[in-house]
Amino acid sequence: MNREKFKEKAKKGIDDLFARIEELESKKEDLKEKSKAKYREIMAEIKEIEADLEAKFRRMDDAGDGKWAEAKDAFSQSAESFKEAFKHLASLFKSQPSSSENEEKADKD
Repeated sequence: MNREKFKEKAKKGIDDLFARIEELESKKEDLKEKSKAKYREIMAEIKEIEADLEAKFRRMDDAGDGKWAEAKDAFSQSAESFKEAFKHLASLFKSQPSSSENEEKADKD
């Protein structure tokens, strides 16, 4: 993949992940208290990785031909860390029913 295509794909991937993070943030009130603490912990980690990812994208974008491969590798590693942290965060939402599901179940009882 050439340099411009990689940068375009990387930027789209970052934007998609950030949008998914915002979506999960809007659902955090559906979490149980125990999960909210874990959510805050993971979100703090994601925010750090997010800042690092954006910085590495800018370095990659600005890198000259001599530093392109190194900058691309650093960005790719940071992107993988971000994806893993995101998966961990998303798993909190999959591991428990939402508040509305709990309310529906209570209404049936």
